[in-house]
Amino acid sequence: MFPRYLFPADYMADPAAKVFDGRVYIYPSHDWDSGASEDDDGGHFQMKDYHVLSLDDIENGEVTDHGVILALEDVPWAAGQLWDSDVCKGNDGRYYLYFSAKDHNGLFHIGVAIADKPEGPFKAEPYPMYGSYSIDPCAFKDEDGEVYIYFGGLWGGQLQRYKDNKILENAYLPEGDVEALPSRVARLTADGLQFAETPKPVVILDENGKPLKANDPHRFFEASWMHKMNGKYYFSYSTGDSHLLCYAIGDNPYGPFTFAGELLQPVVGWTTHHCITEYKGQWYLFHHDCVPSNGITWLRSLKVAPLRIEGEKLYLNV
Repeated sequence: MFPRYLFPADYMADPAAKVFDGRVYIYPSHDWDSGASEDDDGGHFQMKDYHVLSLDDIENGEVTDHGVILALEDVPWAAGQLWDSDVCKGNDGRYYLYFSAKDHNGLFHIGVAIADKPEGPFKAEPYPMYGSYSIDPCAFKDEDGEVYIYFGGLWGGQLQRYKDNKILENAYLPEGDVEALPSRVARLTADGLQFAETPKPVVILDENGKPLKANDPHRFFEASWMHKMNGKYYFSYSTGDSHLLCYAIGDNPYGPFTFAGELLQPVVGWTTHHCITEYKGQWYLFHHDCVPSNGITWLRSLKVAPLRIEGEKLYLNV
């Protein structure tokens, strides 16, 4: 029954759920307690590998753990912190894993790994995507076959270190009644390996058509996700320190997107992160909380619940 904990045998978070060949595949991050003290940059999580989970019945089906699909030592350019990832099936029939990790200078970039099957194993490209930065890639394939990658995260996600896609000498994190830092989006090249264009800001507007401000509890923080429903583009995201999951609606993959509501209230835990996926005619919200770990270093566990659709509005159906 819902909400359902999907995989209580291990601590996993940041789910990206995709449907391939009639089966749901979930690509999460993997929490390992490093023993270090907690910090806002997530240094207390080792996060040294990725698994993939799959099932064919979201309500009652058994979850299969396909094991490690990519490990830190298999990524030539990465030094640590394999954070959020997503997978997209390429036009060549292969599967492309987009993941965030820190290089040996402590900077996050987005890497690519490729597999012949959705359950992997994946082989990483020798270098990260040129010009990539920050965290939380979401790979959205539109109906015309074009793939767009959404990314970005504040604080430990380092988005505040960049302006106009160039790194700043001093980080800038806006506060108060000024425009909030937005997520980024870029269309990918046909081979799925690089940005085909300069990343653009993903602007979220309020009811008056003005960009959300930094002091708005609904402003973007991390965890970009895109899904398309009834011809509309739904950009959903986490608000960070206000611990909400929110969504905004637009008419194209670039936006702007108009704020449309809250999806999830604060959960027990250090972060809120999610994805939205349709399976067998029902839309679902996958996310995580820290209830099963009893607060031990905020180790996270995967959950899922159905969504109810009323017009253009989304609601948890629990």
